Amino acid sequence: MRKRSENPSEVYGYRGFLFVSVWNIRTRVPFAIDYLLIGHVTSHDQLAPHPIENDFRFPIFQSPTMGAQFRTLEREKRFQNPPKDKSAYPLLADAVAPHVGSFNALTEGADGGLLNLAVKDIGTKTIFDSNDETRLGNKLKIRVDSVQLARPSVPPTDKLSVNRKTFPSECRERMSTYRGKLLMKVVWSVNDGEEVSEVRDGGQVPIMLKSNRCHLEKLSPDELVAQKEESDELGGYFIVNGIEKLVRMLIVQRRNHPMALIRPSFGNRGASYTKFGVQIRCVRPDQTSQTNVLHYLKDGNVTFRFSWRKNEYLVPVVMVLKALVETNDREIFDGIVAADTSNSFLTDRLELLLRTYKQYNLHSQKSTLAYLGDKFRVAFGATPDVSDIDVGREVLKRIVLVHLPDNADKFRLLLFSIRKLYTLVAGDCAPDNPDATQHQEVLLGGFLYGMIIKEKIEEYLQNIKMQISSDIGRGVRVNFNDRKYMSRVFMRTNENIGQKLQYFLSTGNLVSQSGLDLQQVSGYTVVAEKINFYRFISHFRMVHRGSFFAELKTTTVRKLLPESWGFLCPVHTPDGSPCGLLNHLAHKCQIATKASDVSAVPAALARLGVSPAHTFAAGPGLCCVHLDGKIVGWTSHEQGRIVADSLRLWKVQGLHNLPKDLEIGYVPPSSKGQYPGLYLFGGHSRMMRPAKYLPLDKEDILGPFEQVYMNIAVTPAEIEENVHTHVEFAPTNILSILANLTPFSDFNQSPRNMYQCQMGKQTMGTPGVALVHRSDNKLYRLQTGQTPIVKANLYDDYGMDNFPNGMNAVVAVISYTGYDMDDAMIINKSADERGFGYGTVYKVEKVDLSLSRRRGDPITQHFGFGSDEWPETWKEKLDDDGLPLIGVKVEEGDPIVAYFDETLGKTKIKTYHSSEPAYIEEVKLLADDTGDSECQQITIKYRVTRAPLIGDKFSSRHGQKGVCSRKWPTVDMPYSESGIQPDVIINPHAFPSRMTIGMFVESLAGKAGALHGIAQDSTPWKFSEDDTPADFFGEQLKLAGYNYHGNEPMYSGVTGEELRADIYIGVVYYQRLRHMVNDKFQVRSTGPVNSLTMQPVKGRKRHGGIRVGEMERDALIGHGTAYLLQDRLLNSSDYAQTPICRSCGSLLNTQMSVPRIGSLASVKCRSCADKLETYIKKGEYVNEADIWEDGSGTKFVGGADTTTVAIPFVLKYLDSELTAMGIKMRYNVAPL
Repeated sequence: MRKRSENPSEVYGYRGFLFVSVWNIRTRVPFAIDYLLIGHVTSHDQLAPHPIENDFRFPIFQSPTMGAQFRTLEREKRFQNPPKDKSAYPLLADAVAPHVGSFNALTEGADGGLLNLAVKDIGTKTIFDSNDETRLGNKLKIRVDSVQLARPSVPPTDKLSVNRKTFPSECRERMSTYRGKLLMKVVWSVNDGEEVSEVRDGGQVPIMLKSNRCHLEKLSPDELVAQKEESDELGGYFIVNGIEKLVRMLIVQRRNHPMALIRPSFGNRGASYTKFGVQIRCVRPDQTSQTNVLHYLKDGNVTFRFSWRKNEYLVPVVMVLKALVETNDREIFDGIVAADTSNSFLTDRLELLLRTYKQYNLHSQKSTLAYLGDKFRVAFGATPDVSDIDVGREVLKRIVLVHLPDNADKFRLLLFSIRKLYTLVAGDCAPDNPDATQHQEVLLGGFLYGMIIKEKIEEYLQNIKMQISSDIGRGVRVNFNDRKYMSRVFMRTNENIGQKLQYFLSTGNLVSQSGLDLQQVSGYTVVAEKINFYRFISHFRMVHRGSFFAELKTTTVRKLLPESWGFLCPVHTPDGSPCGLLNHLAHKCQIATKASDVSAVPAALARLGVSPAHTFAAGPGLCCVHLDGKIVGWTSHEQGRIVADSLRLWKVQGLHNLPKDLEIGYVPPSSKGQYPGLYLFGGHSRMMRPAKYLPLDKEDILGPFEQVYMNIAVTPAEIEENVHTHVEFAPTNILSILANLTPFSDFNQSPRNMYQCQMGKQTMGTPGVALVHRSDNKLYRLQTGQTPIVKANLYDDYGMDNFPNGMNAVVAVISYTGYDMDDAMIINKSADERGFGYGTVYKVEKVDLSLSRRRGDPITQHFGFGSDEWPETWKEKLDDDGLPLIGVKVEEGDPIVAYFDETLGKTKIKTYHSSEPAYIEEVKLLADDTGDSECQQITIKYRVTRAPLIGDKFSSRHGQKGVCSRKWPTVDMPYSESGIQPDVIINPHAFPSRMTIGMFVESLAGKAGALHGIAQDSTPWKFSEDDTPADFFGEQLKLAGYNYHGNEPMYSGVTGEELRADIYIGVVYYQRLRHMVNDKFQVRSTGPVNSLTMQPVKGRKRHGGIRVGEMERDALIGHGTAYLLQDRLLNSSDYAQTPICRSCGSLLNTQMSVPRIGSLASVKCRSCADKLETYIKKGEYVNEADIWEDGSGTKFVGGADTTTVAIPFVLKYLDSELTAMGIKMRYNVAPL
């Protein structure tokens, strides 16, 4: 007797019995009813409903700590009626904000965006119409005044479109590029006269989705769905040729901060160079950078190194100092030493530094500038009308500390850097760690994009200059005042900057004259794969150390350092070669895409008693105050701590116009520790994260530089009075988005959490819901995805239920058969038939008839059937228009499209090439850009069904992966007392060595959640030793009438007898991975072989064979089956019969003789034979039968002692290679 409930699982009380209704969430039918006797029934009337204590009419367990909910109705309503105002998941937009914000910065801001700052920095190019240096002729000044980036639209040649906007969904389906026009306003003047301007087309530039140049910007979910997008489209990527491409974020050195380094490679610059240096990466307002390095020499000198157009230059640092400002030796000496005159190490080297510079005989600023200008005139391409002094000023402007516009500020910072270098050499301060997050920032994709555009615009101006110079050299009349001539110059110059950017995005290769101050030339972009939503969103949180570091043999760069807490996730990194280099941002970490307004900071510092920068010089008792790489003042170290604390209090309170994200890093003086000072940062690209500021109980934004010297408690229980100033909002802030979704990850061994972060991204899940509007080469889709019963709070915050990634499975831990050894798992055959893990693979093939003709040629191939004769069987798969029928099944060799070739007068077909049967899901007709020509392109989407097979890979969310070893019949599966049979059986040996206790806990929680119909919260660090999850979920199980520890007696499905041990059984969320047998199985009998070795080629796509290597050989020998090696390594590989000479033992000297009339050709050895003419000279008798002839007409006698042997052909190849090296191989041939 049971009463049906509206809820999928609820407990009802009756006098005498407790009925527990357990429903299968997947099939919506009850698993079983448990009758748990809790009293004695005396009459039938006592079965009437009767309330039990605690009122079991509502879900049995409610806890304030359990934040997870199913939210099924809410989600369904949102699917049917997407919000019309804003996204329901704002955290998704925050996850991609660094990408979108950095691209927006190109055109947004008070200065007109980074692109306009870039063209101002490029400046004006000067050209003369004469090659004669004595008579320069007319002067042309040309520059790009401004740059505009248009929104994507259809080309003007398309006269048919009513709506001129181009949307991303069209580009995905047409496999084209989502791009907008780049317009450059070019301004020029002749002989400093009136300026003339013209707007030039810079080509079509790829546009980032959801940026301020995208039509999807600020669209509501409802409007996004109308544009064939996901309701919560993230943006942050580009569409290039229909493929979604992402510019990966790179870790670079923190900007505008002098970093003391000890690098052995510094000593390779020259004989007197040492390993000591100070490096500063200076960033201009347009985000391009220039790295300056100060090198310490063995004699105490310091040189200034920089790179310009991939060439390195070294300049004495005193020359740079004297070129910056009008100064003298005393001022330089005092600026570095100041009150620390007792430091003989410093004073001796400074005296030597200044004395050595005397040899240049340059005393004034003008003479020094003129000297620099003379040396760098050619490198900087200066025109003859520019003086050496002006060239020297240009060198200082473009090379030396470019983040500071004022030379006095450059002078002060350079003195500070020299002092820091000498302190490092003396051993009074420690070197800075370039691998620490404290000294790093993130190069954002949008900024890199702008840097490339800037360089291409500068190349464009240089190309104009080269075109005019070429005209002058060829004697062509050059007239700058002639508008037609200037237009011809523009037309002859490659203006298509968009094409170069499209090449960058599609290949990830950087083609640059300067190198953009970066250490790599490739690997900048990745495909934003949509294998599942986990993988897709992880792309936007990924930061890479750089491909340069991947080649280093040292492991220090890969190490996880404690200062990255809250900025980089400790577990979300691949296992293997990219480990530690490819990291992911913690889920609360953000990156600054806009510079903070720090204009009020100097006034706030003055209010706190900080002296202006020009009043003091460096000294042992003074604390230097930096603001974004500019020295703004000096104070004492005792006061420095007070200044830092006061600034933090004011910025959290919002006083004195201090920006909330100002980074305040106070480094106290220490014995041989980090160089002290007060460093303030408010620029771009900084990593930031929130924490609670305890004195005010408000949010504070922290940076990685200041965090090292702060006391931050992880939980409120850890707070110590007068010690901690901050506390984390949640301990989970250390983890990335994906790592937070691993249930009870604090109970697992850390490598297992790493594995789950990787396997979660390899899962066959739900890549999106707008699949019908996508044309990806390959898409995986799980048909029976479910919401997990056990999930973290963030799971719902990020809307992961919109893209389910697995199934809830009843899992029993038991060694039931021999098929669950190692990591194998057994699947219940009935669960498989109900759809457990059932998936689909979508593949897209493009058919383009225009590939066979050149541009401009008439169309000669048309989709459809011609009037010639063709097999009627083609019409079984194809429609009258020659296109495949929707829903038809195609196998290898079946026609998928028919077209008529006018040139040949024949109907041809293209066939399906895959060996796996598929169904035609969609056929799309693609037009060209104009839209008025005949259709020449189509895409065909195939649907390949993928039910789980033996050998397919599955995984829990704890890194416990395994393959399906067998589908076990339901009648033979073990069952519990309540009649429940497991969907999956795994081996108990999976747990002891891997220590995935989180999976045990999930099994308990999932079981309790299914019994009570509630979602269980699996957020890490919710439990403690006093409040254990075993007790927490055990009480729920006990309350439902189940074993407290999750064990149950089970009965054998074969014999019906009770198994001797209690079996651990519960509900675990399982993922089906994309690694499937149908994609990987490899078998062949005959096929292609390597032309050199005659061995089978490798690779499944090339129909290659499976290699048997040394380890396989050893295994076969170890198993006592050595004779199998002959079959594997010889008979089934490169078996060859070849002749060999018995006498000399040579393989290579044998050859076939020319057959004589009436006889067959035979094998002879040239080495053992003698020429016939030698016998004739000797007068010896020769039998006619012994004479043989080679192919060139030479006759021989002898060499007949040959035989045929079976060898691997690769041995003959080896013999010939060794012979080429002068090494002869001889074989001993046994007699017959």
